[in-house]
Amino acid sequence: MSDVRDEQVLVGKHTRREFRERMTGGELKACIIPVAATEQHLEHLSMEHDWRSCMHISVEVAKRLHPGVLVAPSMNIGISEHHMRHPGTLSAMPGSWLAVLFDTIRSMHQAGFEHILVLNGHGGNVAPCEGIWGQFLQRLETNVQFHSYWDFLEDGEVAPYLETGRFPGHAQEFETAFALAVFPENVRQDAMEDQEDREPLAATAENGAAMVELIVTRVTDHVQAMIDGDNVARVPDFH
Repeated sequence: MSDVRDEQVLVGKHTRREFRERMTGGELKACIIPVAATEQHLEHLSMEHDWRSCMHISVEVAKRLHPGVLVAPSMNIGISEHHMRHPGTLSAMPGSWLAVLFDTIRSMHQAGFEHILVLNGHGGNVAPCEGIWGQFLQRLETNVQFHSYWDFLEDGEVAPYLETGRFPGHAQEFETAFALAVFPENVRQDAMEDQEDREPLAATAENGAAMVELIVTRVTDHVQAMIDGDNVARVPDFH
């Protein structure tokens, strides 16, 4: 278990002097920007699940790579129009959401980061980002990458931990197991028993912890490879 504290890896916990001295001193090498959503997750999971899980992965990775990696504030509202029939869901339109994301990346790049991972925790953000990422790369000409945290898992290696055999799903076994392992207070056990969807009942905290450990390890390796220059996004040539 890392003894690095959250405030040592969160951008927002730094004063301007602390950030400046770490950057100019050459200590900081990469930044993770977590993006996700606040939306309905069936009857049994808190609506913060996506951003909370994505932030957890980001912080744990930064702790393992301390002092070279910082985590920017999470974008905890995502593109969730398909869930708006459930009151309480928050959603941004793709254009406005991508504009804020670009400005966040640009700000971190201007601060001095040459390696930036946008780590995603919500499926609705994927298609808009994939569609525009080449333009982001052309505009910034730096090593900025977009990946969902579940992209770092393979079907075969998570099979022993998933009775239903599918992931990531939406508030199904995978996400429920994640929550049981990391923030169990966000799981309403009584609602899980009562609701029509039975798949979440297969989730266990033990299996969730094993999958979270796999994800953190893989994302850590990915970011380290970015820093080492072995994992660099190619700027597309649109000529």
